[in-house]
Amino acid sequence: MDIAPADAPSAAVSAAFVWTLLTLAAYTAALGLYRRSGHHLLCLPVLTGTGLVLGALALAGAGYPVYAEGTRLLRWLTGPAIIALAVPLYRQAALLRRLALPLVGALLAGCLASVLGTLLLAWSLASPMSFALSIAPKAATMPIAMQAAERAGGLPSVAALAVVATGVMGTLLARPVLGLMRLDDASTRSFALGLVAHAIGTARTLQTQPGSVAFAALAMGLNGVGTALVIALLARWL
Repeated sequence: MDIAPADAPSAAVSAAFVWTLLTLAAYTAALGLYRRSGHHLLCLPVLTGTGLVLGALALAGAGYPVYAEGTRLLRWLTGPAIIALAVPLYRQAALLRRLALPLVGALLAGCLASVLGTLLLAWSLASPMSFALSIAPKAATMPIAMQAAERAGGLPSVAALAVVATGVMGTLLARPVLGLMRLDDASTRSFALGLVAHAIGTARTLQTQPGSVAFAALAMGLNGVGTALVIALLARWL
């Protein structure tokens, strides 16, 4: 049955309420599972919660555009949530200033390795340039990665998938890889996790090493800016 034009606004509000409520319920369930598992990496809320939402979308026969439109409020709230990370940065400002030189060096190395390594791998596999530019900003936060990919000629939807995959895989692999490298310093591990796994890695740091979350937040923020600049410069030459 077709919805009359007069009923369209109320239908949109109802859809937004349903998908927002479902998202919150999925996150609550995923968070409960994560805590009961003893914070097991395979039970990360972003992984299990996403699975629940995808299952709901499949059962409802709804596409991502419908879900994105219905959860605009939640996406808007990610802005204040990221800004709130400035609090631990302020508290650790003195330590961050003392370590400014090595942190900048690590940031440049990580940012360039992520972007250039991805483009080189895509080129070696003869992938289309639009696809390569879509996945190149994978280590940046979602809003920055999508904007950077779109402005460079890539696909924002592919960039979003790459960001989620990188965050999950980076968080899963960080501990064993850093362990093999015998990097036990909490600040170093947190900075590396924020640099590689952006918001997901920072959230993991907040749960496991809250005292050094400022390093993860700093790496996430600066790497997002650095990645956007590198992608913009390279897009002119590719």
